[in-house]
Amino acid sequence: MKKNVAVVWGGYSSEIVISEKSAAGIYSFMDKEKYNVYKVRIDRTSWEAENRGCFYPVDKNNFNFTDGDGRNILFDFAYITIHGTPGEDGTLQGYFDMQGIPYSNCGVLASALTFNKFTCNSFLKNFGIEVADSILLRKSDSCQTDKIISTLGLPVFVKPNLGGSSFATTKVKESSQLGNAVGEAFREAHEVIIESFLQGTEVTCGCFETHKGITVLPLTEVVTSNEFFDFDAKYNGQVEEITPARLSQKITLAIQQETERIYRLIGAKGIIRVDYILIGDRPVLLEVNTTPGMTATSFIPQQVNAAGLSMTDIITEIIETELFQ
Repeated sequence: MKKNVAVVWGGYSSEIVISEKSAAGIYSFMDKEKYNVYKVRIDRTSWEAENRGCFYPVDKNNFNFTDGDGRNILFDFAYITIHGTPGEDGTLQGYFDMQGIPYSNCGVLASALTFNKFTCNSFLKNFGIEVADSILLRKSDSCQTDKIISTLGLPVFVKPNLGGSSFATTKVKESSQLGNAVGEAFREAHEVIIESFLQGTEVTCGCFETHKGITVLPLTEVVTSNEFFDFDAKYNGQVEEITPARLSQKITLAIQQETERIYRLIGAKGIIRVDYILIGDRPVLLEVNTTPGMTATSFIPQQVNAAGLSMTDIITEIIETELFQ
């Protein structure tokens, strides 16, 4: 009998537009011969399941819905592709844990840890993983421009500490720009991280685990003429993404090993992606993404294709690993 799989998308942040694209990608990759697949949209006002173009309210008490024919559809598995809260920060994972419903990605602790960039980088720094120098600001903190610049120099990156997709991220080159950049980031999240600028080559590496063990994917090199890998570069084509990256075998292997090590240190599950700046031969961690974009042209599908693997097979293996562990 086919299992019922929910592709859960939506969320409470600006990243909902990216989540919708990832949900479409994951839905297209799913093996429909093996699973009954439904998209489930979650936002602050409703939870709705889509079935044959119609939308039905989801009962949050046991994560099911009743379709137009009166059939009760109880979900056996959730594939979470919400970028931002509540799907990337551990909140939704806690709900599914209480329901006893297996899901695709990292658990509560790993999700909460990686969602907070400052805390995650501070944690990994303790294990000898190099990260950019940074300062954390909360809304109750004053933005002491002179002190920040004397500590980090210029330019700096200002971005929400919670979230992704480069929303409200600014490269600040002059001290007079810092206050406005911090204000913009605070409109997206209640914490702001300010990081020192690192000049180098940006690369990213995917990694996942199934019952077959951990698989580390080929690297992607990110080349853009924009100031940095911003929203337009990510989603409006203002970038060149080269997979596999144009790096030596030695450097490639070092970054892949670092990625696998990070996967184990945070206790990851499912597919993650780790972003780095390569300074000479030295990889510096930017961030860990536990809910990477999954459109047909996103980094992970590119890397899977370069590895000669199948997204459908990988997603199936992830689902089967969680269903039958």
